[in-house]
Parts: sequence; structure tokens; C-alpha cells
Amino acid sequence: MIDRTAADRPIPKQGILDIAAYVGGKSKVEGVAHPVKLSSNENVLGCSPKAREAYVAAADRMHIYPDSRAEGLRAAIAGKYGLEPERLIFGDGSDELFTLLCQTYLEPGDNAVMGEHGFAAYPIAIRAAQAEARMAREPNHRMDVDAVLELVDERTRMVFVANPGNPTGTWISGEEVRRLHAALPASVVLVLDEAYSEFARSPDFECGHELARTARNIVVTHTFSKLHGLAALRVGWGYGPVEMIEAMDRIRPPFNTSIPAQEAAVAALADDEFQTRSIAHVEQWRDWLTQQLGGIGLEVGPSATNFILITFPTTPGKTAKDADAFLSSKGYILRVVAGYGLPDCLRLTIGLEEHNRAVADLLAQFMGADR
Repeated sequence: MIDRTAADRPIPKQGILDIAAYVGGKSKVEGVAHPVKLSSNENVLGCSPKAREAYVAAADRMHIYPDSRAEGLRAAIAGKYGLEPERLIFGDGSDELFTLLCQTYLEPGDNAVMGEHGFAAYPIAIRAAQAEARMAREPNHRMDVDAVLELVDERTRMVFVANPGNPTGTWISGEEVRRLHAALPASVVLVLDEAYSEFARSPDFECGHELARTARNIVVTHTFSKLHGLAALRVGWGYGPVEMIEAMDRIRPPFNTSIPAQEAAVAALADDEFQTRSIAHVEQWRDWLTQQLGGIGLEVGPSATNFILITFPTTPGKTAKDADAFLSSKGYILRVVAGYGLPDCLRLTIGLEEHNRAVADLLAQFMGADR
């Protein structure tokens, strides 16, 4: 270990340089002027026109600090979902909420449990708090409650559950979430990341709000980046016990969501027509792509999100790496997820009709399938 006091330059605290920085999906292809980016789970329909209008209208207040408490957005979310406003917290995307949770509740020697294919922001936040990130196995790309509980010990302080999951698209039932919570010690924080919950239509999926309402150790997080199409504005929110929210608020940066972001989010939340249209588009083309790609011999897992996970053969020339190179050469970018422990898979964001049909045709060509 380096003696930081005797160093000839500032030295990061222990463990920081061991953290792998987040790497987003590629957005450019050499030799292709305008590739179709289907790698970041963005809303292909854009955002609500009402949200855009609110954003533009806020431009004359760029010299003013935003409301640190985001009271307008707080009231809108509380009213929309029937939640207690004092139990809400806001972040620069839900990513910041994960960091706040870890900085508030983890310390050196602690550990936090997550799925082996879980979102990369989790281990970054965990390790930045100098805690250990433990990876529970995910059979069939789905979180397994028993596998999570096997890793929980006396130093476990947090469990992350992405429901639905990213990049897998899978989910666990409300019954399984309740079983997990019931088995956890009261001192362990259960984080339910529901970034994609609006796209989940399975009868056994349950939003975590009702469970969190009566628990003292559950925080449910959401984002305006996916359904609402406000990824550039970075607005996330969480719902949990007042004691936990107040503790996190003590270290939350005071002006972490801007005026344009707050007001665009309020407008987006009120635009039911845009939300309904976005969900319908995803449901239609998610099912269509699953059928089409399955028909050419590719495995497509069940998805409750605005993307699908495609598993490719390990046959040389037909691998996920080969498919990525082929699609990129044709101007279509999917998400390589080898870094998530899924080297045989690519993640495909649901695109516009022409994008979806083009990808299906290109993959049929790649697989040598008749259509």
C-alpha cells in the first residue's frame, strides 16, 4: 500500500484505481456517416412535445439556481403515483441515487450484493464507497433470490435488484421480491431499480412502491430517461423511508437537477398520450422482433423492457462479435454486453419500424436464413 502522506503527488484513496470506469455503447462507426444507434435504450419516439415546450420556456431563467427540493416535480410525482412527497429524493439520473445510497450506507469492510449481469453503475458506486461488490449467479439471465441470499452475511449492508434487469430484460415476480425482502436482515438496504418498470406488463410483475411504503429498508428508484425520453436531462427519483431519504439528502448536491430538467419532467409526467404511444410501440415491435429473430435460429430472452437480449451461436463466423461487426458495417449499432458477462449476446433497443425490419433482415442475412 502506498503511503499517501509521503507521495510526490496526490494519490487516490484505496480501491479507486481498481474500479473499471463505465463504458457506454458505441455511437459511431468508422466509414458510416449516420449510423442507426440502437445501443442505449433511448426512446426512439423522442420525448413528449409538452416536455420540449417546457424545456424551451425555461431558457430565460438560466441565470437562476434551481429549486434544490424540486418541489414542483415532487408534487407532480406524488400526485401521479399516490406517494408521500416527503419520501421522495431526486438525482442527476438514477445513477446518482445509487452513489448517494452507497456513500450513505456503505463503509470499508461492508459488502453489497447484486446480480452477476447487473447494471455497471452498481459496482462503481459500491467500490467507490470502499465496499465489496458481490455477484450472485443469474441462471437463465434472471436474478435468483436464493443465489442472492447465499451471499448475504453479517457485513452485507445493501442488495441491488434491477427489476426489470439491464442488460438482460428479465424480471422477478412481486412474490419473489417480497420473499427476498422478508429474508434480509432489517439492517440491509434493498434497492429496487425500476428504470424500465413502465414497460413491464407481465401479470406477476409488481412495482415496489407498496412494499416500500411499509418497510424501513427499501428504496425504489426510477428515471425519466427511458419511457419519457429525457435521457439528456438526467432526472432520476427515489422513494423510501423518510429516515433514509433525509440521511441521503444530507450529502446530496444541493442543485443536482436543473430548472429545465425539472420542468420538462413535470410536463412529461402529465403527457399520458405520449407515454401510452411509447409503451404500445415497444410492445408491438418487441414481440415482432422476438418472433422474427427466433425464426432464424437466434435465441431471444423474455423482456419487460424497451430492448431485447439476443444470444448468438458460438460457431466461428456466427458469434455475437461477428454479428456486431457485420451490423456495424451496415450502419446499425447494437450494444456489446461482453463486459456484463454476456459474451455471446447483443442487446437491441427497440427502434422505429424501419430500423426493426432492417435489423431483422440483416440478421437473417448474417445467419444465412431464408426469409
